Amino acid sequence: MVFLFYPVSGVKNCLQSVTQHFVPHTRRLPLVLLPVGKSASFWIRYDVPPIHHWHTRARAVFENVGQWKRPWYYPVLDEDMNDAVVRECRSARKSIGILDASTLGKIEIKGPDAADFLNLIYVNSWNNLEVGRCRYGLMLGEDGMVMDDGVTSRMAEDRFFMTTTTGGAARVYSWLEEWLQTEWPEMEVYLTSVTENWATITLVGPNSRKLLGELTDDINLDLKSFPFMTWREGKVAGVPARVFRVSFTGDLSFEINIPARYAISVWTACMTAGEKYAITPFGTEAMHVLRAEKGYIVVGQETDGTVTPGDLGMERMLSKKKDFIGRRSLARVETLRSDRKQLVGLDTEDPSTVIPIGSQIVATTKKRPPMDMIGYVTSSYYSPNLKRSVALALVKSGRNRHGERVYLPMENGTISALICNPVFFDPEGERLNG
Repeated sequence: MVFLFYPVSGVKNCLQSVTQHFVPHTRRLPLVLLPVGKSASFWIRYDVPPIHHWHTRARAVFENVGQWKRPWYYPVLDEDMNDAVVRECRSARKSIGILDASTLGKIEIKGPDAADFLNLIYVNSWNNLEVGRCRYGLMLGEDGMVMDDGVTSRMAEDRFFMTTTTGGAARVYSWLEEWLQTEWPEMEVYLTSVTENWATITLVGPNSRKLLGELTDDINLDLKSFPFMTWREGKVAGVPARVFRVSFTGDLSFEINIPARYAISVWTACMTAGEKYAITPFGTEAMHVLRAEKGYIVVGQETDGTVTPGDLGMERMLSKKKDFIGRRSLARVETLRSDRKQLVGLDTEDPSTVIPIGSQIVATTKKRPPMDMIGYVTSSYYSPNLKRSVALALVKSGRNRHGERVYLPMENGTISALICNPVFFDPEGERLNG
């Protein structure tokens, strides 16, 4: 470990312990050991979304996500975290929840070669995406492993609006610029980071369409006019907005993008109009429960730098008609192995048992340690709406093992579970597309 030496007033007789590691040229008392990481943390600055002060007044508990502070959960009265998350999840599924998603990375991609550029960046095709429609994109590194994901929308023939993961925004922007400037400088493409220009307010749940309809007069919200994975422009609460019919919870959902300076105004209007529906703000913890119910991945949780699209069951997204970053690596022997770890769900024998994230999975308990590990748990939560635990895992040849019983050794016993489909909620997509 590397240490710095930092003076602390009132500390005496510590030179002897310090000199076991390092003797300064000038002996100055008092000194104590200070890890370099601790020193660096003095300069860490976390950004806050434009609705942050409202969250603070609502007694939200925050967590650090990437460079941002995000509401983790909103306790009411004497609720603990579990009670708050249960209430938030139930509201989002049964009526309406509201989420501040302003921290998502946002990049404008303009120019006559914008679609061709995206074709090279993402594994799927973008030339045929119509203006007004959205598409989920998967981005790989040169090694063929999943690097980031997000929804990109076509705003005009020569303009796209890309969203990235909260923690990956800066990395993705640098990645795009690197390829554009060093490998494809002949392309006429212009990138602009607009993450802090737009605030994003997400309405989730069966009453989200009703509430949004009360706040807009010029956006037709019926299913035929505004289907899933499209976007529309109009005014929400009197403010010019872009509304995206996309979802990270697997439910009926609308993402309202407005200029950041109007964020509080539109958020307050949503909260006021939503009182009759018992609208409930929810944080990142409830968001993760809801997305895990639907089997949606989180980059950095279901991926670890060794996961390919095929491992996640997304091989159908891979275009066979074009090149893209990482395509050649997907043809390596290692990435074509039939026993690679694949995304599955875990159905615990005891529905109330929540498996600790990171738990190792074994095929049998009859062998003595050390046992062969066949996978590990990537996400695990209790679902108050399904009244059972839900878990996602990466398991060797997982998709061929549905219905197989596996075991997770714990310090105080063993958890038994069945391998199953990772989609626990609305497998037919009726709520999502409704």
